[in-house]
Amino acid sequence: MAEIEKIAVIGAGVMGAAIAAHGANAGALVVLLDVVPGAARKAIDRLAKTDPAPLMSKRFAARITPGSIEDDFDLLADCDWIIEAVIEDAAIKRDLYARIETVRKPGAIVSSNTSTLPLAVLCEGLPPSFRQRFLITHFFNPPRYMRLLEIVKGADTAQEAINTVVNFADQKMGKSVIACRDTPGFIANRIGTYWLHCAVTEAIAQGIDVETADALIGRPMGIPKTGVFGLLDLVGLDLMPHVLGSLENALPSDDAFHALGKAPDILSRMIDDGYTGRKGKGGFYRLNAKREKEVIDLATGAYGPAQRPVPAAVKAAKAKKGKGALRAMMSHDSPEGRYAFSVIGKTLSYAAALIGEIGDDIDAVDRAMRLGYNWKYGPFELIDRLGAHWLAQRLSAPPSFLSAVGEGRFYRVSAGRLHRFDGSGYIAVTRPAGVLLLEDVKRRTRPLATNGSASLWDIGDGALCLEFHSKMNTINPLTLAMIARVVKIGPRALVIYNEGANFSVGANIGLFHYAGKFGLWPFVRWMVKRGQRVYRALKHAPFPVVAAPSGMALGGGCEIVLHCDAIQAHSETYIGLVEAGVGIVPGWGGCVEMLSRWAVRENAPRGPMPPVMKAFELIATATVAKSAEQAREAGFLRPTDGATMNRDRVLFDAKQRALKMVEGYMPPAPQPLVLPGPTGKAALVLAIHDFVKRGLATAHDETVALQLARVLSGGDCDMTEPLEADRVLDLERDALLRLAHTPQTRARIAHILKTGKPLRN
Repeated sequence: MAEIEKIAVIGAGVMGAAIAAHGANAGALVVLLDVVPGAARKAIDRLAKTDPAPLMSKRFAARITPGSIEDDFDLLADCDWIIEAVIEDAAIKRDLYARIETVRKPGAIVSSNTSTLPLAVLCEGLPPSFRQRFLITHFFNPPRYMRLLEIVKGADTAQEAINTVVNFADQKMGKSVIACRDTPGFIANRIGTYWLHCAVTEAIAQGIDVETADALIGRPMGIPKTGVFGLLDLVGLDLMPHVLGSLENALPSDDAFHALGKAPDILSRMIDDGYTGRKGKGGFYRLNAKREKEVIDLATGAYGPAQRPVPAAVKAAKAKKGKGALRAMMSHDSPEGRYAFSVIGKTLSYAAALIGEIGDDIDAVDRAMRLGYNWKYGPFELIDRLGAHWLAQRLSAPPSFLSAVGEGRFYRVSAGRLHRFDGSGYIAVTRPAGVLLLEDVKRRTRPLATNGSASLWDIGDGALCLEFHSKMNTINPLTLAMIARVVKIGPRALVIYNEGANFSVGANIGLFHYAGKFGLWPFVRWMVKRGQRVYRALKHAPFPVVAAPSGMALGGGCEIVLHCDAIQAHSETYIGLVEAGVGIVPGWGGCVEMLSRWAVRENAPRGPMPPVMKAFELIATATVAKSAEQAREAGFLRPTDGATMNRDRVLFDAKQRALKMVEGYMPPAPQPLVLPGPTGKAALVLAIHDFVKRGLATAHDETVALQLARVLSGGDCDMTEPLEADRVLDLERDALLRLAHTPQTRARIAHILKTGKPLRN
């Protein structure tokens, strides 16, 4: 199989530039061309300013070479993959392809990022040599963060070309690649656009207000809290007429999409008035001059204060919980319940009716909706939660595929493996080589040990997996107990990993809040010391330990990562010691580990003060690295630690890394620290006072920073005598407890627990 080392992207608009950025993230050299001279250079410059950042490190911009189509077309000659991302006009695209064919090297692959034009139309009149190397690669925006990549091949596309792109997209770009048929909207946008359009038109027809609709077609369905109208504001209302018009023109007259009708008039009026969503003056939601949230009345177009209603149907779902919650909401005898059923029922029916047209694999459809629209459950997983038979009985004309499953389920577990319904029977859901999912491990085995916050799983070859599963994977006494237990078990190797949205957001500060509220300071001291002992025991355990974080690894979650022998992080790991934001300092060894990392970092300045300054900068400002690459730059990851682009491959890669460390493994030897003592603290104090004078730090920020300065400088130590790590841990613990007693820190903790946002006091 050919390797992709150099990519070209033609079209330096928002999407084209973002695809180029992600090609650079994947380690490829990238050429970015645009029809407008200078546009590609400006697009690259914007990448560094865009939030969320398209680049995993600003350094990666150097991998992108800008140019213009007229002057630099010859730069395509040595590219392995050429991605077209120009205007959605078939004639313009075909002209471009004909020109590409004159410079493309033998074997180079060409793809289009189109989401509206059929591949057969794009290839009309082009030679077989081009058609054999051409396909559609539909990225979702933003390409770095959206894991879905839909691929469409033509009748003439060579399988080797497909394999080459799939392999690169999977392993280097971190994509979940789904093969789609050459049908309008492919999979995710075909179902997703129907769902959005249905939710809006039904809300208008049934007199359901925007907030109520989002409360119903949101979290109870496993949809992000934006709901439908909030999602439309996010993606841009001005995009919808184009998407709806494209499907309206492309779909056959008997498709259920047409029964939903045209785009509602209110949509065009809002767009004309500049209400295009968050990128405009607002959308269905807006902020008034006082920064108060307002919501539009779908009947009148007037804005009024947001009410944040909790419909009775949603209350019924919350009371039911579990798999029966969605059915309880959809069957609730109220206008809201009827609205929920009309939208969800029609959407699930539409998805079932498309099996055989957009694809045959329900698992692929479910993954497309989970990854492309951030649904927690795909359509067929939702049907299983409702009950296929129940849904079919409620629909006036259930699709044949839904009826075929009868009173059964679309998914079932047999012999420890997940199987999917294919219309007549069940076939096993397969995983690509190199993919190991904890959810699959759980289907075939039971935990070796478990409690309410953590579990131990056998992942084969003598390796165990420590999984956190408390709320947001916070660390609490139960978590610490399980860590201590695995140290006693002594596996061949250990991986710390879970499949939650976040690895761990840190210690459960709610315990600190209540302990402080009721004066349970001995408990706080015990928990801090217990965490220090358990983390140190893990660090010096007689077996290799590999952390495999993904998502947020903050505070105590970051600290456990820092105590592992090695890290195999998902590329989208957001890691940092954020304790200063809640008015404390790291108390489970975070200070010790950051000092140790920067003391031995290659090419870093030597001496006792540079590591202290760097650790102070990172911890005092609660710096969070926004990628594994940034984490490496900040020192949270060592140069030897690894990063895996594809989320589904993290556990496998971490396990392999741990097993390779087994032979001849020796726990790390204690590493005394050389710290500057009072002299170093004095230098930090000057910097702290300067920040306060300039208005860059609050009074309590100063208090926290002064305590941190004492910890990092080593207290009253003598810089000529190495300081044992245990002494710095004592300083950590004393500083944390001293700060936890202050009213300001307790106010910060209470505020973040209530609002989820930090308090600056």
